[in-house]
Amino acid sequence: MRCYVLMGVSGCGKSSVGTALQVLCDMEFVDGDDLHPQENIDKMAKGVPLDDDDRAPWLADVGRMLARHEGAIAIGCSALKKKYRDWIRAHVDEPVHFLHLDAPRDVLAQRVTHRPGHFMPASLLDSQFATLERLDRDEWGERSISPFLLNRWSHSPRIT
Repeated sequence: MRCYVLMGVSGCGKSSVGTALQVLCDMEFVDGDDLHPQENIDKMAKGVPLDDDDRAPWLADVGRMLARHEGAIAIGCSALKKKYRDWIRAHVDEPVHFLHLDAPRDVLAQRVTHRPGHFMPASLLDSQFATLERLDRDEWGERSISPFLLNRWSHSPRIT
């Protein structure tokens, strides 16, 4: 397995986990936010959710990036709907493993609110949760509640 997508709503830790994978597993990490066209970034910064037409070119770029990279690669990408994940898979001639990073909504809201300099406002979290379709049984992937997020942002006991 060489192609991974770290998926989930904003603030779930895609960039944090991707950076850790890059360091610990010697694999390439690409933050999917960097692949968004400026129009998408501007729209989200204004608190307007993206629609399928906005997402389609971006998701195609995610798939093409996975396909053309040699070696192990992980891309952070919300991939909220099954059809979005299918659009990514359509560009890759090998299996793509999706890791759905998840955490309680209040933890994610706190992370998004306290993230300096990011275009995605916390006001869009509800629309992302409304759009989110969890991985189907026929999809190659798994869901993980990130202990990293819980340790850092909740009042849960520290997990080591």
